[in-house]
Amino acid sequence: MADFDPPMKEVKAAVELALAEDVGPQGDLTSSLIPPGEITAEMTARNAGRLAGRACATEVFRQVDPSVTVDWQATDGDPVAAGQTLAVVAGPRASVLTAERTALNFLSHLSGIATEVSRYVAAAASVDGGRARIRDTRKTTPGLRVLEKAAVRAGGGDNHRMGLSEWVMFKDNHLVGMSIADGVAAARQSWPDRIVHVECDRIEQVDEALAAGADALLLDNMTPEEVRACVAQAAGHGALLEVSGGITLETVAEYAATGVDFISVGRITNSAPVLDIGLDVGNVQITAEEE
Repeated sequence: MADFDPPMKEVKAAVELALAEDVGPQGDLTSSLIPPGEITAEMTARNAGRLAGRACATEVFRQVDPSVTVDWQATDGDPVAAGQTLAVVAGPRASVLTAERTALNFLSHLSGIATEVSRYVAAAASVDGGRARIRDTRKTTPGLRVLEKAAVRAGGGDNHRMGLSEWVMFKDNHLVGMSIADGVAAARQSWPDRIVHVECDRIEQVDEALAAGADALLLDNMTPEEVRACVAQAAGHGALLEVSGGITLETVAEYAATGVDFISVGRITNSAPVLDIGLDVGNVQITAEEE
């Protein structure tokens, strides 16, 4: 299993839910009316991008009809060109057409995320000395986080924490009525082996977080000039530095040039446009209904 393959447990659960939503208890009414037969079809990229979501698409066809075969011509993480065949699908005509939209929904959505991430990764790496890694956030579609974070990895990005129980992260609302020093100390006492991450929106908080021994600092909604000052202030302390807050494809290179370790971008999961992928029918072999 590749590093960006999601766990099959989550894939199967997401597909079951999606098919229950789309097919419903009475099945695909339209496909039940067409003549029986075998079909061959191609899933084709209509725009250039980065592929992700193969496991989900394959699982859709499998759950609809295990006799359907999906022969992939590209793998997750691959760049794909407009017009490129991604997979050849073959099997009973009604089954393929029933599964078509749900499979494409997963593939287009997750490939869209991978495509958007790859653009940010390329932009961040385009500056001299740009070593910042692009990270996602928890701004994901409910129920699809594991799949979307796998798509981020397929696009060349890194994952932030998967959920609230993974590590301690003090954001501005957590620190109302609590000092950074007290928060870090309490985290160390309760979970001495967990990462402690502190959000800072001004350089004074950077000093406090460093003095308290935080493992990582999130520099939020700062200008590139302010971020540079924080990077200089944190030099030699060993804390990882992450920047976030409204960073776009137009500004990510400037932030990457500041010397931070990570750039977290919510829009790569919650606002990525889908990659247009279609299923085009090729050969159809109609068979007579059994008497």
